[in-house]
Amino acid sequence: DENQTQRTPVVAPLLIAANVLVWLLVQGGGAELPLARSVCELGLIPGELTASVAPGTGFPMGEGLVCATDAGRQTSNVLSSMFLHGSWMHLLGNMWFLWIFGDNVEDSMTRPRFVAFYLVCGLAAALAQVVANPSSEVPMVGASGAISGVMGAYLVLYPRVRVFALLPLGFFITTVALPAWGMLIYWIVLQVLSGVASAGQT
Repeated sequence: DENQTQRTPVVAPLLIAANVLVWLLVQGGGAELPLARSVCELGLIPGELTASVAPGTGFPMGEGLVCATDAGRQTSNVLSSMFLHGSWMHLLGNMWFLWIFGDNVEDSMTRPRFVAFYLVCGLAAALAQVVANPSSEVPMVGASGAISGVMGAYLVLYPRVRVFALLPLGFFITTVALPAWGMLIYWIVLQVLSGVASAGQT
């Protein structure tokens, strides 16, 4: 974007680093068994949190892993699920938007306030999903909720700032300047497509 920061961003790069490290060290960089285990053990399962699924209920996660429900772990999983991802593209897409927009939103706040804002947005998004489908056994993972909050804040703070995007035209690549709300629409489209793709896999 064309919006320069007044201070060197610290929190946004640290959040990106934390997500990448979790992906590599906890989720095995997307290797099937570590990925399935991490999603089962650290993802947010609405049915467990609301106790609408009986404890010990199992459902397959791939690689022969059966994820048994355990309501006791879900309180902490509301937070841990925000640092997990389902694929390389899921991770890179989220971190790309956090890199573009997070520094300016961080710059508008104190750093502790930005940390609190990011986490509260992620928690609110997770709980909204729980309310929407309280008996779901499908684990939820990803930083999308928190980053949606960051993008909403960016739109409110800097509605007229332009964001430059690459536009492939056959063999040629050019750039196009989009308003912040245009990128927000693009983000929403990506989330909808990702959700439809995930629904097709479950």
